[in-house]
Amino acid sequence: MIEIGNQIPKVNGLDQLGETVHLADHKGKKTVIYFYPKDDTPGCTAQACNIRDNYELLLEENIRIIGVSADSSSSHAKFTKKYDLPFPLIADTDKEIINAFGVWGEKKFMGKTYDGIHRTTFLANELGEIISIITKPNTKEHSKEIIELFNN
Repeated sequence: MIEIGNQIPKVNGLDQLGETVHLADHKGKKTVIYFYPKDDTPGCTAQACNIRDNYELLLEENIRIIGVSADSSSSHAKFTKKYDLPFPLIADTDKEIINAFGVWGEKKFMGKTYDGIHRTTFLANELGEIISIITKPNTKEHSKEIIELFNN
């Protein structure tokens, strides 16, 4: 997994609109890259909607948000439309970004073991340096966590 002090990897992907998003293109903004398991599932929806509901506060703090999962662009487009999400969701179907950040691995759910995305959020400063990593985000209060970490 990427560690605090590392630079955002120079990777990119297509978002729900089919536009290329360059993760390392921070242009003087604080950057949040959050990885989530699957569109339109309870935890992922709560997390995305919490960010949506507090998006103006995040923008006021000069924070850009990028979500990443292994879902397709069309899945992201439906998810974005259904919940009116104002930020890009990268479709990392080949897991290039997911692997670059080291968030793919073994998970356990209801007694079953499988490989999947570990819900993880990376915060980077205006220079693209990772300053904090949230390994167990509170999906219902994620925006608050993000703002507090940037302000500490």
